Amino acid sequence: MAEVASPDRKIKVNTNGIIGLKHIMSSSENLEEKTFLARIEMMNERIQMAKDQDVYPYMHSSDAVQGVHVTIQGRSMLQFASYSYLDLLGHPKINAAAKKAIDEFGTGTHGVRFLTGTTRLHVELEKTIAAFKHTEDAVAVATGYAANFGTLAALLGRNDVVISDKLNHASIVDGCLLSRSHFVRFEHNDMAALQKSLGEAPKKAFKLVVTDAVFSMDGDIVNLPDMIRICKEFNATLMIDEAHSLGVLGEKGTGIEEHFGIDPEEGLIDIKMGTLSKTIPSIGGYIAGSSKLVNYLKHSIRPFIFSAAIPPASAAAARAAFEVMEEEPWRVIKLRENTAHFLKALQSRGFNTLNSQTPIVPIIIGNESKALEMTRLSREEGVFIVPILPPAVPPNTARIRATVTAGHTSDEIERAAILFEKLARSLEVPLRKS
Repeated sequence: MAEVASPDRKIKVNTNGIIGLKHIMSSSENLEEKTFLARIEMMNERIQMAKDQDVYPYMHSSDAVQGVHVTIQGRSMLQFASYSYLDLLGHPKINAAAKKAIDEFGTGTHGVRFLTGTTRLHVELEKTIAAFKHTEDAVAVATGYAANFGTLAALLGRNDVVISDKLNHASIVDGCLLSRSHFVRFEHNDMAALQKSLGEAPKKAFKLVVTDAVFSMDGDIVNLPDMIRICKEFNATLMIDEAHSLGVLGEKGTGIEEHFGIDPEEGLIDIKMGTLSKTIPSIGGYIAGSSKLVNYLKHSIRPFIFSAAIPPASAAAARAAFEVMEEEPWRVIKLRENTAHFLKALQSRGFNTLNSQTPIVPIIIGNESKALEMTRLSREEGVFIVPILPPAVPPNTARIRATVTAGHTSDEIERAAILFEKLARSLEVPLRKS
């Protein structure tokens, strides 16, 4: 048990019980060795304990979302945990496109894309994505998670080698495992380690390198130029997940290639993955690439073949969002300005934000209990944030993951930074000396 001081009280926190569902299942009590019913009972007991202590930080039901404000249980809070990087959620043009689609097609698609579920809206969305990403074609899948693990499972087999950054998203890890190929993980953003892994792979094996463009826990950016060079050297196929770089990186927000000044027409990234649920305020994921690749995937990705299609309203909303990004470039500029402001405001107050260069800003707390208490106190003061705790991140790096958007004002950014400093000092979180 750990005791954490707050301005008005002390609480006792059982850190084995409230770290998160993954931690609960992999805790020192070896739940995997217990019976099915015992695992369920123990997990529920731990979750309830966290709720009783008022430190369970997950799955709060919101009553309303308006720009950068969220209302939970009747309380309006400033949102610093949103993936709506360009503040497009609720945009009039996007809402209108979704409403029109419902009037034309209803709320569903009658089935999977492969059979009755493809509408002209899906086809138009895929053409829009391909044009935006400068590829021959694209396929839209029901979720970003399914796009990743479905594609990797469809492309790889037992005799192949897949090489993945250690901090890649869970959907990439699951896809690599599901593929049953030889799965190699290299140290985060370590190009020497990647080169070594490719050099050790069988020369005749098909080799695929897969990585996030922007890493969702640390906010840093992959070293794409060196990765491209190394993949060329070893004749490896390259797949990039742009879930957190679409709308974020580059002068126009087109992503990782624009950020590094790489001409997308050169086709140096073989497989471009992205989501339709972060910068794009809808649901789904996509894979963009050559027409032959996309045609193959449309007949091979199991979640595409056996899952219901993206609802027409969501497809129309996603397409409209791409159009808004091109019509309103000021949003990308504003996001870049807000990101620089937020990072400077935190770093000047002594916070460790790792190597973040993006709107994803890790505020390292270290102690898990203090991260949970800081989350609770911040919400009480009207700023909604979320904690990220081991094993989702390395031990002793528990953090607040804050995200800034184009919708935040300078005053709101300052308000959040001032509050975080006040709470950190009250909880005796170590801050760097300026």
